[in-house]
Amino acid sequence: MRNGQQNRSSGDKSNDIEPPPKSAKPATTAAGTSKASVAGEKRPANAEDLQAALIRTRYMGAETNQSTFSAKKKRRRTTEKKFNFEWNAEEDTSPDYNPIYQNRAEAGLYGRGRLAGFAEDEGATLKYAKALEERDMEAGSARAREIVEMERRRKEDAGRNSLDKHWSEKKLEHMRERDWRIFKEDFNISTKGGAIPNPMRSWSESKLPKRLLDVINQVGYDEPSAVQRAAIPIALQARDLIGVAVTGSGKTAAFLLPLLVYISELPPLNEFTKNDGPYAIILAPTRELAQQIEVEAKKFATPLGFTCVSIVGGHSLEEQSYNLRNGAEIIIATPGRLVDCIERRVLVLGQCCYIIMDEADRMIDLGFEESVNKILDALPVSNEKPDTDDAEDAQAMSRHLGGKDRYRQTMMYTATMPPAVEKIAKKYLRRPAIVTIGNIGEAVETVEQRVEFVAGEDKRKKRLNEILASGEFQPPIIVFVNIKRNCDAVARDIKHMGFTSVTLHGSKTQEQREAALASVRSGTTNVLVATDLAGRGIDVPDVSLVVNFNMATNIESYTHRIGRTGRAGKSGVAITFLGNEDADTMYDLKQMLMKSSISRVPEELRKHEAAQQKSQRGQGLKKIEEGGFGGKGGAGGW
Repeated sequence: MRNGQQNRSSGDKSNDIEPPPKSAKPATTAAGTSKASVAGEKRPANAEDLQAALIRTRYMGAETNQSTFSAKKKRRRTTEKKFNFEWNAEEDTSPDYNPIYQNRAEAGLYGRGRLAGFAEDEGATLKYAKALEERDMEAGSARAREIVEMERRRKEDAGRNSLDKHWSEKKLEHMRERDWRIFKEDFNISTKGGAIPNPMRSWSESKLPKRLLDVINQVGYDEPSAVQRAAIPIALQARDLIGVAVTGSGKTAAFLLPLLVYISELPPLNEFTKNDGPYAIILAPTRELAQQIEVEAKKFATPLGFTCVSIVGGHSLEEQSYNLRNGAEIIIATPGRLVDCIERRVLVLGQCCYIIMDEADRMIDLGFEESVNKILDALPVSNEKPDTDDAEDAQAMSRHLGGKDRYRQTMMYTATMPPAVEKIAKKYLRRPAIVTIGNIGEAVETVEQRVEFVAGEDKRKKRLNEILASGEFQPPIIVFVNIKRNCDAVARDIKHMGFTSVTLHGSKTQEQREAALASVRSGTTNVLVATDLAGRGIDVPDVSLVVNFNMATNIESYTHRIGRTGRAGKSGVAITFLGNEDADTMYDLKQMLMKSSISRVPEELRKHEAAQQKSQRGQGLKKIEEGGFGGKGGAGGW
């Protein structure tokens, strides 16, 4: 049995190894396919080999040297070219193949109408004019001259309408609406109200009388300021006006010059009319501002033969009555003293036809709203303007100018517009034109604002000494404090530092105030130490530095403090000492510094907790805007 199995196995093996006989022919299939061709292909692996290969792959991983791609996929196309990203100029196929189109002819439209503009060549025009002249010596010559003149006018109009010229290079009659818009943007002027005239570009275009222009030249006003450019043409049309301008912008001359033109149209005062009162009244919130306006007004009024008198507190009524004995065309007064004079019959307003309120928001802030209303109610009602479209018509308003039936003209200048000021404007002004210069409540761009965190009086005095002794700033210098009892103490310390100083606050008499301002203006005193009494309207020329020894209690007072420097286009510096007690104003102060292009916000203020959101305690600017009455800054010095 064993031998039989062995024989079979050896027989099977011999059958597998033994080659086929040579004489045997390859068999063919039914389809005619040779078995040899089938044998030439790869024999499929049996099931055991496949199973072994799968087990090996599962436990040992695939062979890394064996590619998973077929030979067909590996075979590269020998005819495929690699793309070249560089090319030669001769390979450019964009030009036309036909050489005729390489030099295309342009359309000859230039000089043939408005499609492509007018040709500047005068040859055709002159040639045509010469031909006309040769054809007919008389009529042809006249026609030729007419054609040449028409060509000249056409060129002049083309130059006038050109867009490439700046407004400063154009004549007044060549200015277009676009030029006026650019002009207003250059000077940061915005206006609203019907039929507002264009601003003036220079004094020569202001339509002011020649003798007044001569006085302006003598005073030394070379170029008008922004508020003067916008307000004077409006006021010359007898329009009511609200001027909202930043401090130090030249508002005084903006309302004085049109006032003098208005008065010059009226009959001169005589023995019979001088007792009927002045032609014009200028109201100011403080004595110092009223006297300052008086000095400025006399520069222009005295050469024209007009009289200006100030009526302020601190002087006796007898003295002021004596000054009014010969009459006055213009009276500058504080509201309280003027009401006192009216009630005591020292003064009447029977022929007053022009009223100006300077620093109107400050007057309301100081509690003069009732006094202002009494003064305005005491004016004649027969010359009030109609509250119609005629109030915006320059011809209708100027029709009775200088006559008996002349209309009253009211002007109001303010730095902010609280509700109380808007109420007065709505009641007494008729269709006013509103002129805004700059941004309301912001400092002028000529003032560099610096903020330093200095805690304690001693450290602040030491820092003040370092600033004054540095030599960086030339006198006069103004130092502001919040309460008047600190004025004398700070002034004494400044004297110990080796500088001369004077004080200005509400406890000073009128003579002492005037003497203090005179010493600073004359240069005999280096430093003026003041409360917010001097923060509004006081004009000390060429102040190089303002130091806020104590930060103002509201941002409005701060704005007008630093406005004492950087006036009339000159540069100035304002340094403020801050402490944690000034948290209520830090947010507004940071916002103001961020809006200034020449100031920077210190990191300590930027990161301070109180500067992240506006204070809700009502002691800052919010209280002024809502109620019209300031915080403690205005009253602290009184």
